[in-house]
Amino acid sequence: MEPKIHSQNPNPPSPPSQAQLLAQSYYARKDIQEAIYNFCKNRETIPNFNKKFFGKRPDALDYPSDLLNYAKKGATSFHCSEELWSNPLEISTDMTPEQLNELKIGWDFLIDIDSKYLDYSKIAARLIIKALEYHGVKNIGIKFSGSKGFHLIIPWKAFPEKISGIQTKDKFPEWPRLIAGYIDEMIHYDLTREILKTQPSIEQETQEAICKKCSSQAIKQTISLYKCANCRATSENMKAVKKTLRCPSCNYDMEKISEKEIYKCNNCQINSLKNPELFEIRATAKQLIDSVDIILVAPRHLFRAPYSLHEKTCLASAVIEKDEIESFNPQDADPLKIQIKNFLPSSEKEEARELLLQALDWAERKQTKSKKYEGRPIDVKNLKITEDMYPPCIQKILKGIKQDGRKRALFILLGFFNSLQLPQDYIAETLKKWNKKNYKPLRDGYIQSQMSWFSKNRILPPNCDKPQYKELKAPCNCPGIKNPINYTIKQAFRVKRKEKNEIKLK
Repeated sequence: MEPKIHSQNPNPPSPPSQAQLLAQSYYARKDIQEAIYNFCKNRETIPNFNKKFFGKRPDALDYPSDLLNYAKKGATSFHCSEELWSNPLEISTDMTPEQLNELKIGWDFLIDIDSKYLDYSKIAARLIIKALEYHGVKNIGIKFSGSKGFHLIIPWKAFPEKISGIQTKDKFPEWPRLIAGYIDEMIHYDLTREILKTQPSIEQETQEAICKKCSSQAIKQTISLYKCANCRATSENMKAVKKTLRCPSCNYDMEKISEKEIYKCNNCQINSLKNPELFEIRATAKQLIDSVDIILVAPRHLFRAPYSLHEKTCLASAVIEKDEIESFNPQDADPLKIQIKNFLPSSEKEEARELLLQALDWAERKQTKSKKYEGRPIDVKNLKITEDMYPPCIQKILKGIKQDGRKRALFILLGFFNSLQLPQDYIAETLKKWNKKNYKPLRDGYIQSQMSWFSKNRILPPNCDKPQYKELKAPCNCPGIKNPINYTIKQAFRVKRKEKNEIKLK
Protein backbone atom coordinates (compact mmCIF):
# COMPACT_ATOMS: atom_id res chain seq x y z
CA MET A 1 0.00 0.00 0.00
CA GLU A 2 1.34 3.43 -0.94
CA PRO A 3 1.99 5.73 2.02
CA LYS A 4 -0.34 8.68 2.44
CA ILE A 5 1.75 11.86 2.12
CA HIS A 6 0.66 15.37 3.00
CA SER A 7 -0.38 16.87 -0.33
CA GLN A 8 0.93 20.36 0.39
CA ASN A 9 4.67 20.27 1.00
CA PRO A 10 5.52 23.82 2.17
CA ASN A 11 9.22 23.45 1.30
CA PRO A 12 10.85 23.19 -2.15
CA PRO A 13 12.83 20.02 -2.96
CA SER A 14 16.29 19.95 -1.38
CA PRO A 15 19.17 17.46 -1.20
CA PRO A 16 18.51 14.64 1.27
CA SER A 17 19.85 15.18 4.78
CA GLN A 18 22.09 12.76 6.65
CA ALA A 19 19.06 11.50 8.57
CA GLN A 20 17.16 10.87 5.33
CA LEU A 21 20.07 8.98 3.82
CA LEU A 22 20.34 6.83 6.94
CA ALA A 23 16.56 6.31 7.23
CA GLN A 24 16.17 4.20 4.09
CA SER A 25 18.69 1.56 5.12
CA TYR A 26 17.68 1.74 8.80
CA TYR A 27 13.92 1.31 8.30
CA ALA A 28 14.61 -1.49 5.81
CA ARG A 29 15.61 -3.67 8.78
CA LYS A 30 12.84 -6.19 9.53
CA ASP A 31 13.48 -6.11 13.29
CA ILE A 32 13.11 -2.30 13.35
CA GLN A 33 9.92 -2.49 11.29
CA GLU A 34 8.41 -5.10 13.61
CA ALA A 35 9.41 -3.25 16.80
CA ILE A 36 7.85 0.06 15.72
CA TYR A 37 4.79 -1.54 14.10
CA ASN A 38 3.98 -3.69 17.15
CA PHE A 39 4.25 -0.74 19.52
CA CYS A 40 2.12 1.51 17.29
CA LYS A 41 -0.86 -0.83 17.02
CA ASN A 42 -4.08 1.01 17.94
CA ARG A 43 -2.17 4.30 17.97
CA GLU A 44 -2.38 7.25 15.67
CA THR A 45 1.05 7.14 13.96
CA ILE A 46 2.41 9.95 11.80
CA PRO A 47 5.67 10.21 9.79
CA ASN A 48 7.90 13.25 10.17
CA PHE A 49 9.69 14.41 7.02
CA ASN A 50 13.06 15.65 8.26
CA LYS A 51 11.43 18.05 10.77
CA LYS A 52 10.01 20.09 7.86
CA PHE A 53 6.46 18.76 7.95
CA PHE A 54 4.35 15.87 9.25
CA GLY A 55 2.18 13.51 7.27
CA LYS A 56 -1.55 14.04 7.22
CA ARG A 57 -3.73 13.17 10.22
CA PRO A 58 -5.28 10.88 11.19
CA ASP A 59 -3.05 8.07 10.03
CA ALA A 60 -1.86 4.67 11.21
CA LEU A 61 0.50 1.95 10.10
CA ASP A 62 -1.19 -0.78 8.06
CA TYR A 63 1.88 -2.98 7.63
CA PRO A 64 5.44 -3.05 8.98
CA SER A 65 6.68 -2.28 5.47
CA ASP A 66 4.92 1.11 5.59
CA LEU A 67 7.94 2.44 7.48
CA LEU A 68 10.31 1.74 4.59
CA ASN A 69 7.83 3.13 2.06
CA TYR A 70 7.61 6.37 4.04
CA ALA A 71 11.41 6.52 4.36
CA LYS A 72 11.76 6.28 0.59
CA LYS A 73 9.54 9.36 0.35
CA GLY A 74 11.80 11.29 2.78
CA ALA A 75 10.41 10.35 6.22
CA THR A 76 13.01 10.32 9.01
CA SER A 77 11.03 9.56 12.17
CA PHE A 78 7.65 8.30 13.36
CA HIS A 79 5.53 9.75 16.14
CA CYS A 80 2.57 8.11 17.85
CA SER A 81 -0.20 8.88 20.35
CA GLU A 82 -0.43 8.03 24.01
CA GLU A 83 -4.11 7.28 23.49
CA LEU A 84 -5.17 3.84 22.23
CA TRP A 85 -7.98 3.76 19.66
CA SER A 86 -10.23 1.04 18.29
CA ASN A 87 -9.67 2.58 14.84
CA PRO A 88 -7.33 5.60 14.68
CA LEU A 89 -8.42 6.38 11.09
CA GLU A 90 -11.93 7.26 12.27
CA ILE A 91 -10.66 10.18 14.41
CA SER A 92 -11.94 13.56 13.30
CA THR A 93 -11.39 17.09 14.59
CA ASP A 94 -15.16 17.59 14.27
CA MET A 95 -15.85 14.94 16.91
CA THR A 96 -17.10 15.88 20.35
CA PRO A 97 -15.17 14.60 23.42
CA GLU A 98 -17.94 12.05 23.97
CA GLN A 99 -17.56 10.71 20.41
CA LEU A 100 -13.79 10.50 20.80
CA ASN A 101 -14.24 8.58 24.05
CA GLU A 102 -16.34 6.00 22.19
CA LEU A 103 -13.36 5.33 19.91
CA LYS A 104 -10.84 5.37 22.74
CA ILE A 105 -9.71 2.09 24.27
CA GLY A 106 -7.45 3.67 26.90
CA TRP A 107 -4.15 5.52 27.30
CA ASP A 108 -0.61 4.83 28.37
CA PHE A 109 0.93 7.22 30.88
CA LEU A 110 4.10 8.76 29.46
CA ILE A 111 6.59 11.11 31.10
CA ASP A 112 8.97 13.06 28.91
CA ILE A 113 12.21 14.04 30.65
CA ASP A 114 13.98 16.80 28.80
CA SER A 115 17.04 18.81 29.78
CA LYS A 116 19.97 20.73 28.38
CA TYR A 117 22.23 18.08 29.91
CA LEU A 118 21.93 14.30 29.71
CA ASP A 119 23.34 13.90 33.24
CA TYR A 120 20.43 15.92 34.67
CA SER A 121 17.95 13.78 32.72
CA LYS A 122 19.54 10.69 34.27
CA ILE A 123 19.02 12.11 37.77
CA ALA A 124 15.38 12.92 37.00
CA ALA A 125 14.74 9.49 35.47
CA ARG A 126 16.18 7.72 38.50
CA LEU A 127 14.12 9.79 40.97
CA ILE A 128 10.90 9.42 38.98
CA ILE A 129 11.32 5.65 38.77
CA LYS A 130 11.96 5.54 42.52
CA ALA A 131 8.76 7.56 43.14
CA LEU A 132 6.72 5.30 40.85
CA GLU A 133 8.06 2.16 42.50
CA TYR A 134 7.21 3.57 45.92
CA HIS A 135 3.57 3.69 44.74
CA GLY A 136 3.68 0.02 43.74
CA VAL A 137 4.42 0.46 40.02
CA LYS A 138 6.95 -2.26 39.20
CA ASN A 139 6.88 -2.36 35.40
CA ILE A 140 8.11 0.82 33.73
CA GLY A 141 9.30 1.16 30.15
CA ILE A 142 12.38 3.37 29.57
CA LYS A 143 13.79 4.67 26.31
CA PHE A 144 16.30 7.26 25.18
CA SER A 145 14.64 10.24 23.45
CA GLY A 146 17.36 10.37 20.81
CA SER A 147 18.90 13.60 22.10
CA LYS A 148 19.39 14.47 25.81
CA GLY A 149 16.37 13.00 27.56
CA PHE A 150 14.34 9.89 28.33
CA HIS A 151 10.76 8.70 27.98
CA LEU A 152 9.14 6.61 30.74
CA ILE A 153 5.91 4.72 30.13
CA ILE A 154 3.34 2.91 32.28
CA PRO A 155 0.98 0.74 30.19
CA TRP A 156 -2.78 1.21 30.20
CA LYS A 157 -3.26 -2.23 31.76
CA ALA A 158 -1.66 -0.96 34.98
CA PHE A 159 -4.55 1.46 35.64
CA PRO A 160 -8.02 0.60 36.97
CA GLU A 161 -10.91 0.72 34.51
CA LYS A 162 -12.99 2.83 36.91
CA ILE A 163 -12.48 5.09 39.91
CA SER A 164 -15.64 5.89 41.87
CA GLY A 165 -17.76 4.97 38.86
CA ILE A 166 -15.79 7.19 36.46
CA GLN A 167 -14.28 5.54 33.38
CA THR A 168 -10.52 6.05 33.59
CA LYS A 169 -10.12 5.93 29.81
CA ASP A 170 -12.35 9.00 29.46
CA LYS A 171 -10.16 11.14 31.74
CA PHE A 172 -7.37 11.84 29.28
CA PRO A 173 -5.51 14.17 29.48
CA GLU A 174 -6.82 15.33 32.91
CA TRP A 175 -5.71 12.36 35.01
CA PRO A 176 -2.31 11.76 33.36
CA ARG A 177 -1.62 15.48 33.81
CA LEU A 178 -2.42 15.20 37.54
CA ILE A 179 -0.10 12.20 37.90
CA ALA A 180 2.70 14.10 36.15
CA GLY A 181 2.21 17.14 38.41
CA TYR A 182 2.10 14.97 41.51
CA ILE A 183 5.34 13.17 40.60
CA ASP A 184 6.97 16.46 39.64
CA GLU A 185 6.24 17.95 43.07
CA MET A 186 7.24 14.75 44.85
CA ILE A 187 10.77 14.66 43.37
CA HIS A 188 11.35 18.44 43.20
CA TYR A 189 13.44 18.79 46.34
CA ASP A 190 15.68 15.76 45.73
CA LEU A 191 16.07 16.64 42.05
CA THR A 192 17.19 20.16 42.87
CA ARG A 193 19.55 19.00 45.61
CA GLU A 194 21.24 16.44 43.36
CA ILE A 195 21.58 18.85 40.45
CA LEU A 196 23.11 21.48 42.70
CA LYS A 197 25.65 18.94 43.92
CA THR A 198 26.92 18.79 40.35
CA GLN A 199 26.97 22.60 40.02
CA PRO A 200 27.65 24.12 43.48
CA SER A 201 28.56 27.49 41.96
CA ILE A 202 24.95 28.20 40.97
CA GLU A 203 23.45 27.62 44.43
CA GLN A 204 23.32 31.29 45.45
CA GLU A 205 21.71 32.26 42.17
CA THR A 206 18.95 29.70 42.44
CA GLN A 207 17.54 30.03 45.95
CA GLU A 208 13.93 30.59 46.84
CA ALA A 209 12.13 31.05 50.16
CA ILE A 210 8.92 29.39 51.31
CA CYS A 211 6.75 30.92 54.03
CA LYS A 212 6.25 28.29 56.73
CA LYS A 213 2.91 29.79 57.77
CA CYS A 214 1.10 29.54 54.42
CA SER A 215 3.56 27.50 52.27
CA SER A 216 3.48 30.13 49.51
CA GLN A 217 6.61 31.32 47.77
CA ALA A 218 8.06 34.53 49.20
CA ILE A 219 9.31 37.36 47.03
CA LYS A 220 12.75 38.95 47.17
CA GLN A 221 13.06 42.54 48.32
CA THR A 222 16.04 44.82 48.79
CA ILE A 223 16.49 46.57 52.13
CA SER A 224 18.80 49.58 52.39
CA LEU A 225 20.82 50.64 55.44
CA TYR A 226 21.17 54.43 55.98
CA LYS A 227 23.51 56.29 58.36
CA CYS A 228 23.18 59.88 59.60
CA ALA A 229 26.31 62.04 59.12
CA ASN A 230 25.32 64.17 62.13
CA CYS A 231 24.13 61.92 64.95
CA ARG A 232 25.48 58.66 63.51
CA ALA A 233 22.07 57.02 63.85
CA THR A 234 21.24 54.15 61.46
CA SER A 235 17.98 53.19 59.84
CA GLU A 236 16.82 50.33 57.61
CA ASN A 237 14.27 50.98 54.88
CA MET A 238 12.65 48.61 52.40
CA LYS A 239 10.75 51.20 50.40
CA ALA A 240 13.32 53.93 49.86
CA VAL A 241 15.24 53.93 46.59
CA LYS A 242 16.96 57.29 47.01
CA LYS A 243 20.62 57.67 47.90
CA THR A 244 19.76 59.96 50.86
CA LEU A 245 16.98 60.16 53.44
CA ARG A 246 16.13 62.58 56.26
CA CYS A 247 17.20 61.42 59.72
CA PRO A 248 14.10 60.96 61.92
CA SER A 249 16.11 62.10 64.99
CA CYS A 250 17.92 65.25 63.84
CA ASN A 251 16.52 65.87 60.37
CA TYR A 252 20.00 65.73 58.77
CA ASP A 253 20.66 63.81 55.57
CA MET A 254 21.21 60.07 55.94
CA GLU A 255 23.37 58.34 53.34
CA LYS A 256 22.86 54.83 52.02
CA ILE A 257 25.79 52.71 53.16
CA SER A 258 24.71 49.18 52.18
CA GLU A 259 21.99 46.98 50.72
CA LYS A 260 20.89 43.41 51.34
CA GLU A 261 18.16 41.11 50.09
CA ILE A 262 15.40 39.75 52.28
CA TYR A 263 12.29 37.63 51.64
CA LYS A 264 8.73 38.82 52.15
CA CYS A 265 5.46 36.88 52.17
CA ASN A 266 2.74 39.09 50.74
CA ASN A 267 0.16 36.61 51.97
CA CYS A 268 1.07 36.81 55.67
CA GLN A 269 2.73 40.24 55.56
CA ILE A 270 5.89 39.02 57.25
CA ASN A 271 9.54 39.22 56.19
CA SER A 272 12.77 37.36 56.89
CA LEU A 273 14.36 40.42 58.51
CA LYS A 274 12.02 40.34 61.53
CA ASN A 275 10.98 36.68 61.40
CA PRO A 276 13.77 34.62 59.82
CA GLU A 277 12.53 31.47 61.56
CA LEU A 278 9.28 31.62 59.55
CA PHE A 279 11.03 31.19 56.20
CA GLU A 280 12.51 28.04 54.70
CA ILE A 281 15.26 28.67 52.17
CA ARG A 282 15.30 26.15 49.35
CA ALA A 283 17.37 25.74 46.25
CA THR A 284 15.77 25.54 42.84
CA ALA A 285 17.18 24.73 39.43
CA LYS A 286 14.26 25.50 37.16
CA GLN A 287 16.44 27.13 34.57
CA LEU A 288 18.57 23.99 34.35
CA ILE A 289 15.98 21.25 33.92
CA ASP A 290 12.30 20.80 33.30
CA SER A 291 12.04 17.43 34.96
CA VAL A 292 8.51 16.46 33.93
CA ASP A 293 7.17 17.86 30.70
CA ILE A 294 3.41 17.87 31.29
CA ILE A 295 2.86 19.69 28.00
CA LEU A 296 3.25 16.28 26.40
CA VAL A 297 0.06 15.18 28.16
CA ALA A 298 -2.45 16.67 25.73
CA PRO A 299 -5.21 15.27 23.47
CA ARG A 300 -3.76 13.64 20.36
CA HIS A 301 -0.25 14.81 21.20
CA LEU A 302 2.41 12.66 19.57
CA PHE A 303 5.74 11.40 20.91
CA ARG A 304 8.67 9.74 19.18
CA ALA A 305 8.06 6.02 18.71
CA PRO A 306 10.63 3.59 20.14
CA TYR A 307 13.53 2.96 17.73
CA SER A 308 12.53 5.93 15.61
CA LEU A 309 15.48 8.06 14.47
CA HIS A 310 16.22 11.55 15.79
CA GLU A 311 16.81 14.07 12.98
CA LYS A 312 19.52 16.14 14.68
CA THR A 313 21.61 13.39 16.26
CA CYS A 314 20.83 10.54 13.84
CA LEU A 315 20.56 8.31 16.92
CA ALA A 316 17.76 5.84 17.58
CA SER A 317 15.20 6.20 20.35
CA ALA A 318 16.53 3.02 21.91
CA VAL A 319 14.93 1.11 24.78
CA ILE A 320 17.10 0.58 27.88
CA GLU A 321 16.82 -1.15 31.25
CA LYS A 322 16.54 0.63 34.60
CA ASP A 323 20.03 -0.39 35.69
CA GLU A 324 21.50 0.98 32.44
CA ILE A 325 20.46 4.60 33.00
CA GLU A 326 23.56 5.73 34.92
CA SER A 327 26.02 4.17 32.50
CA PHE A 328 24.09 5.05 29.35
CA ASN A 329 26.06 6.79 26.61
CA PRO A 330 24.36 8.30 23.53
CA GLN A 331 26.57 6.13 21.34
CA ASP A 332 24.73 3.15 22.83
CA ALA A 333 21.85 4.31 20.61
CA ASP A 334 23.89 4.06 17.41
CA PRO A 335 21.39 2.78 14.79
CA LEU A 336 23.97 0.30 13.50
CA LYS A 337 24.55 -1.30 16.92
CA ILE A 338 21.22 -1.33 18.79
CA GLN A 339 19.44 -4.48 19.90
CA ILE A 340 15.66 -4.64 20.08
CA LYS A 341 13.93 -4.60 23.48
CA ASN A 342 10.28 -4.16 24.38
CA PHE A 343 9.41 -0.57 25.40
CA LEU A 344 5.94 -1.52 26.68
CA PRO A 345 6.43 -3.83 29.69
CA SER A 346 3.99 -6.53 30.72
CA SER A 347 2.23 -4.86 33.64
CA GLU A 348 0.28 -6.44 36.45
CA LYS A 349 -3.39 -5.56 36.44
CA GLU A 350 -4.10 -2.28 38.29
CA GLU A 351 -0.56 -2.00 39.69
CA ALA A 352 -0.80 1.78 39.15
CA ARG A 353 -4.09 2.11 41.04
CA GLU A 354 -2.50 3.57 44.18
CA LEU A 355 -0.48 6.03 42.07
CA LEU A 356 -3.62 7.35 40.41
CA LEU A 357 -5.55 7.60 43.67
CA GLN A 358 -2.72 9.46 45.38
CA ALA A 359 -2.50 11.89 42.45
CA LEU A 360 -6.26 12.54 42.66
CA ASP A 361 -6.00 13.15 46.43
CA TRP A 362 -3.03 15.47 45.84
CA ALA A 363 -5.02 17.45 43.28
CA GLU A 364 -7.97 17.78 45.65
CA ARG A 365 -5.63 18.89 48.42
CA LYS A 366 -4.16 21.58 46.16
CA GLN A 367 -7.62 22.74 45.14
CA THR A 368 -8.82 22.89 48.74
CA LYS A 369 -5.74 24.87 49.72
CA SER A 370 -6.36 27.44 46.98
CA LYS A 371 -9.98 28.06 48.01
CA LYS A 372 -10.59 31.10 50.14
CA TYR A 373 -12.75 30.50 53.20
CA GLU A 374 -14.91 33.54 53.82
CA GLY A 375 -16.92 32.30 56.78
CA ARG A 376 -16.10 32.80 60.47
CA PRO A 377 -13.69 30.06 61.63
CA ILE A 378 -14.71 27.96 64.60
CA ASP A 379 -12.37 28.19 67.58
CA VAL A 380 -12.25 24.67 68.96
CA LYS A 381 -9.58 25.37 71.58
CA ASN A 382 -12.16 25.86 74.32
CA LEU A 383 -13.95 22.62 73.49
CA LYS A 384 -13.10 19.34 75.14
CA ILE A 385 -12.60 16.80 72.37
CA THR A 386 -12.60 13.11 73.28
CA GLU A 387 -12.28 10.10 70.99
CA ASP A 388 -15.87 9.01 71.61
CA MET A 389 -16.91 12.23 69.83
CA TYR A 390 -15.30 11.09 66.56
CA PRO A 391 -17.79 10.18 63.81
CA PRO A 392 -18.26 6.49 62.95
CA CYS A 393 -16.26 6.81 59.72
CA ILE A 394 -13.17 8.08 61.56
CA GLN A 395 -13.52 5.46 64.27
CA LYS A 396 -13.78 2.79 61.57
CA ILE A 397 -10.59 4.04 59.86
CA LEU A 398 -8.74 4.11 63.19
CA LYS A 399 -9.31 0.36 63.49
CA GLY A 400 -6.81 -0.12 60.67
CA ILE A 401 -6.88 -0.53 56.90
CA LYS A 402 -7.15 -4.15 55.83
CA GLN A 403 -6.80 -3.48 52.09
CA ASP A 404 -5.46 -0.80 49.73
CA GLY A 405 -5.94 2.80 50.81
CA ARG A 406 -3.57 3.44 53.72
CA LYS A 407 -2.32 6.76 52.29
CA ARG A 408 -5.84 7.97 51.54
CA ALA A 409 -6.83 7.07 55.09
CA LEU A 410 -3.80 8.97 56.45
CA PHE A 411 -4.85 12.02 54.41
CA ILE A 412 -8.33 11.89 55.98
CA LEU A 413 -7.05 11.38 59.53
CA LEU A 414 -4.52 14.22 59.32
CA GLY A 415 -7.10 16.59 57.88
CA PHE A 416 -9.49 15.61 60.69
CA PHE A 417 -6.98 15.87 63.57
CA ASN A 418 -5.37 19.13 62.43
CA SER A 419 -8.71 20.80 61.75
CA LEU A 420 -9.63 20.07 65.36
CA GLN A 421 -6.28 21.61 66.39
CA LEU A 422 -5.35 18.51 68.37
CA PRO A 423 -1.81 18.42 69.87
CA GLN A 424 0.88 17.10 67.54
CA ASP A 425 2.16 14.62 70.12
CA TYR A 426 -1.36 13.16 70.39
CA ILE A 427 -1.61 12.93 66.59
CA ALA A 428 1.79 11.22 66.37
CA GLU A 429 0.90 8.66 69.06
CA THR A 430 -2.55 7.95 67.58
CA LEU A 431 -1.11 7.45 64.08
CA LYS A 432 1.59 5.18 65.44
CA LYS A 433 -1.05 2.88 66.99
CA TRP A 434 -3.20 3.10 63.84
CA ASN A 435 -0.31 2.22 61.55
CA LYS A 436 0.41 -1.00 63.47
CA LYS A 437 -3.18 -2.12 62.81
CA ASN A 438 -2.84 -1.73 59.03
CA TYR A 439 -2.38 -4.80 56.84
CA LYS A 440 1.01 -3.35 55.88
CA PRO A 441 2.33 -0.42 57.94
CA LEU A 442 3.40 2.76 56.16
CA ARG A 443 6.97 3.96 56.54
CA ASP A 444 7.51 6.15 59.61
CA GLY A 445 9.30 8.74 57.47
CA TYR A 446 6.31 9.05 55.16
CA ILE A 447 3.91 9.61 58.08
CA GLN A 448 6.22 12.22 59.61
CA SER A 449 6.53 14.13 56.33
CA GLN A 450 2.74 14.15 55.93
CA MET A 451 2.31 15.31 59.53
CA SER A 452 4.74 18.15 58.88
CA TRP A 453 2.86 19.22 55.74
CA PHE A 454 -0.56 19.17 57.42
CA SER A 455 0.71 21.08 60.45
CA LYS A 456 1.58 23.97 58.12
CA ASN A 457 -1.40 23.56 55.76
CA ARG A 458 -4.56 23.05 57.77
CA ILE A 459 -7.32 21.74 55.49
CA LEU A 460 -10.55 19.90 56.19
CA PRO A 461 -10.89 16.18 55.53
CA PRO A 462 -13.03 15.28 52.48
CA ASN A 463 -16.76 15.87 52.85
CA CYS A 464 -18.95 12.94 53.83
CA ASP A 465 -20.31 12.50 50.30
CA LYS A 466 -16.85 11.92 48.80
CA PRO A 467 -16.10 8.39 47.52
CA GLN A 468 -12.95 7.94 49.62
CA TYR A 469 -14.96 6.76 52.64
CA LYS A 470 -16.86 4.08 50.72
CA GLU A 471 -13.66 2.83 49.11
CA LEU A 472 -12.13 2.49 52.58
CA LYS A 473 -15.29 0.68 53.73
CA ALA A 474 -15.96 3.47 56.22
CA PRO A 475 -19.02 5.24 54.76
CA CYS A 476 -20.36 8.40 56.43
CA ASN A 477 -24.00 7.80 57.33
CA CYS A 478 -24.60 10.62 59.80
CA PRO A 479 -27.79 12.51 58.74
CA GLY A 480 -27.42 16.26 58.22
CA ILE A 481 -23.61 16.16 58.54
CA LYS A 482 -21.57 17.63 55.69
CA ASN A 483 -18.07 16.94 57.03
CA PRO A 484 -16.72 14.64 59.79
CA ILE A 485 -15.49 17.75 61.63
CA ASN A 486 -19.09 18.99 61.97
CA TYR A 487 -20.06 15.77 63.75
CA THR A 488 -17.33 16.07 66.38
CA ILE A 489 -17.85 19.80 66.98
CA LYS A 490 -21.59 19.26 67.45
CA GLN A 491 -20.87 16.52 69.96
CA ALA A 492 -18.39 18.75 71.82
CA PHE A 493 -20.83 21.68 71.94
CA ARG A 494 -23.57 19.36 73.23
CA VAL A 495 -21.30 18.18 76.08
CA LYS A 496 -20.29 21.78 76.86
CA ARG A 497 -23.93 22.95 77.08
CA LYS A 498 -24.79 19.98 79.28
CA GLU A 499 -21.95 20.82 81.68
CA LYS A 500 -23.05 24.48 81.86
CA ASN A 501 -26.63 23.45 82.65
CA GLU A 502 -25.44 21.12 85.40
CA ILE A 503 -23.40 23.96 86.97
CA LYS A 504 -26.43 26.26 86.89
CA LEU A 505 -28.60 23.63 88.60
CA LYS A 506 -26.06 23.31 91.40
